[in-house]
Amino acid sequence: MNSFWLMVTGLGDSGFLLPAALWIAIWLAVDRGTRPAAVHWALLFGGCGLVVMLSKLAFLGWGIGSARFNFTGFSGHTALATSVWTVVFWLAALRFAPFLRIAAAIVGWAWGVAVGVSRLALEVHSTAEVATGIVLGTIVSASFLWLQRNRLPVVSLRAPRWLAAGVVVPLLLFVVVGRPAPTQFALEAVAAWMAGIERPYRRSDLLHGRQPARAPGGNSQVLTKEQTF
Repeated sequence: MNSFWLMVTGLGDSGFLLPAALWIAIWLAVDRGTRPAAVHWALLFGGCGLVVMLSKLAFLGWGIGSARFNFTGFSGHTALATSVWTVVFWLAALRFAPFLRIAAAIVGWAWGVAVGVSRLALEVHSTAEVATGIVLGTIVSASFLWLQRNRLPVVSLRAPRWLAAGVVVPLLLFVVVGRPAPTQFALEAVAAWMAGIERPYRRSDLLHGRQPARAPGGNSQVLTKEQTF
C-alpha cells in the first residue's frame, strides 16, 4: 500500500510541480492576450511558494509552530498540488462549456487533495499541516480562476497539447530520476545556518519542548516552547 501512496505523493513533489507551474506561466505568456493571466499566475503561485517556505524556515530555524495542533508548517506537497493541478485541469478544459471547465477544475482539486491524503498515509505530515496546505492551495487556484473568468480569449490560447507537454515532460524526468527534490534538506541547512544552531528543529523537539544546541559561535536566539503558538 505504501508504494501506491508514494506514487500519489510524487504528484505533489516540487521537483515536478515547480517546472510544471513555470511552464503554465510560459504557455500563457506567449500570446499577448493571455499575458495578464501569466502575471496573475506567477504572482499567486510565487506567493504560495513563499508562504510555504517561510513557514518551514520559521519552524526549522526557530521552532515556531504549534505543539497543540502538531503544526510545523504548511504541507508544501499539498499546497502546490491543489494549486497547480486545479489550474492545469481548468486550462485544459477551457475550450469546452463552462460547466465542464468547473468539473475539470474540481477533478484537479480532488487530485491535489489526494496528494494531501498521501502525506497523511505516509505519516510525514499532521492533519493540521495538510488541511492548511489544502486551504492555501485552494485560495491560490480559486483566485486565479476567479481573476480569469470571462477574460482569457480562448481562440488565442495555444493548443492544449503544449500545456500537456509542459506537465508530462517534468513528470517523466521525475520518474526517471526516481527520487524527490532535495528541497527539504536545503531548507533544513539554510534554516540551521540562519538560526545559528547545530541542527534544525524537529517535530519531536516541538512536542517535547526541546531545543537544538547552538552552533559554535552562533549568537541567534532559539524559542522556548512557551513562545510557540
